[in-house]
Amino acid sequence: MDTDIMTIREVAEYLKLTEKTAYRLVSEGELPGFKVGGSWRFRRSEIEKWIKKQEARSKDDK
Repeated sequence: MDTDIMTIREVAEYLKLTEKTAYRLVSEGELPGFKVGGSWRFRRSEIEKWIKKQEARSKDDK
């Protein structure tokens, strides 16, 4: 079943990050996520928006 909700493991894999880095980013408020029963969850659509924002930021830094 394809769903818009991702786990920390799935988002880390999707972004090619370690789970530790994904935890750090979401804990610092850098990565958009929310907790369900103590576990982090992410909307794929919000992660894709975040990626676009990071790309724009990267271009602005050049």
